[in-house]
Amino acid sequence: MPETHRSGEFKGNAAEDRQEVFQRLFDAWHARIYQTCYRLMGNPQEAEDVTQDVFVRAMQAYDRFRGDADPGTWLYRIAANQCLNVRRRKRRLQWMALDFWNEGADESTTLRDRSGSAEDDLQQADRERIVGEAIDALPERQRTALILSHFERMPYKAIAEAMACSPSAVESLLHRAKTNLGKRLRPRLDEL
Repeated sequence: MPETHRSGEFKGNAAEDRQEVFQRLFDAWHARIYQTCYRLMGNPQEAEDVTQDVFVRAMQAYDRFRGDADPGTWLYRIAANQCLNVRRRKRRLQWMALDFWNEGADESTTLRDRSGSAEDDLQQADRERIVGEAIDALPERQRTALILSHFERMPYKAIAEAMACSPSAVESLLHRAKTNLGKRLRPRLDEL
C-alpha cells in the first residue's frame, strides 16, 4: 500500500482554502486511484471516467470526511463502489440491449521494463491476457479484494475499510478468489 498520509493534512484549517486542500488530496492520490480503477474496469477510458467520478464524489462528500482515517482508504472505498456500480450498470445495459459489448479489448499493460524478443513479449502479453480474463471472471467482491491485495498491496484492514466489511471477510474473499482463480487457470497451465 502506498505510504499513508496524515488525515489531518487533508482537512485543512479555517485559513486554508478548501480548494487548495482538495488539490493536494487529488495530487497525492490520483495516480493510485486511477490504477485501481483501471485494474477493476480493464479499460483505460472507463478507468479515467470512474477516477474523475471518484474525485467529484469525494469533493461533494468532503465535508463529511472526518479526517480521523487515512484519506486513501476513503478514496479506495469510493473507487471500489464506483467501479462496481459502473460494471453493474453496464451489465444491465448489455442485457437490455442484447448486445454484448467487447469488454477488455485493450491488452493489459505493465509498468515494468521488459527485455527480450518480440516472441517473448507476445507470449507474456498472452499470459497476462489469460490471467486477466480469469481475474475478470471472478465475482465482483472477490475480484475487488484480490486487486486491492495483490496489485495495490493493501493490508487486510485497509481492504476491509475500503470494502465496508471485516478483515476476516476479506481473508475469506481472498481465499475464495484464489481458489476460483486456480480452477479457471488449471486447464490453461500449458499456455502459461
